[in-house]
Amino acid sequence: MKTLGKLTLSLAVAATVLFTGCNDAPSKQEVAKPTITEASLGLRKTNLYTEDSTAAEQTNYRKASAGGAAKINRAFQDAPPMIPHDTEGMLPITIGSNQCTGCHMPEVASMMGATPIPVSHLTDFRPKHTLVGQDFKPATNNMKNEVAISKNKDGKLVGARFNCSQCHAPQSQGNLAVENTFEAEYTTKDGANKSTWDESQFMHGILTTVGGTKESGIVTSKDIANKDSVSGKPLGH
Repeated sequence: MKTLGKLTLSLAVAATVLFTGCNDAPSKQEVAKPTITEASLGLRKTNLYTEDSTAAEQTNYRKASAGGAAKINRAFQDAPPMIPHDTEGMLPITIGSNQCTGCHMPEVASMMGATPIPVSHLTDFRPKHTLVGQDFKPATNNMKNEVAISKNKDGKLVGARFNCSQCHAPQSQGNLAVENTFEAEYTTKDGANKSTWDESQFMHGILTTVGGTKESGIVTSKDIANKDSVSGKPLGH
């Protein structure tokens, strides 16, 4: 009799557990809904798995002739000015063929209505080191603060600056995929269309360093010891 009572109690407990578990189960299986789609992750809004209906934004470079195009404001102070006119037949630029100099050299720029090439492009900043046999002959002595900067006496464009399109480029007119909210803050009144490299105090300081006096140029033992610098003093002083 006791055995039968225990069996009945066990079945009752099992039935209760089973019934409770069934009530806790969801009535139907819920499917998680994606909140971010593949298409929304990028700028492209067409089918990501085919190119049939996808076309890039057309590139429309300015067609105005040189000398008659409206100039483009510089992106920031002293930024390389962009090319506002048509460049058909002008590219590529080589060291032996550069049509840009026909309008932009300082002596003719004002007559052509073009932006003049600044003095920095007529200045050679590269030292002319030489190798004599197995001996390296430096053009400058760094310990005497010597520099190898020299302004071309003939007023010609230096060789390192011949490739104008390396920094200056034509601009395409089109819709931006991402809006540009950058606003330039120029440090000079005419910074939107003029470079401070053109006869600026900074450039003047560089050029006047050439041929400096011996007294002002030589590095002394005091300079090497760095005695006037906080970083040159021993710890604890």
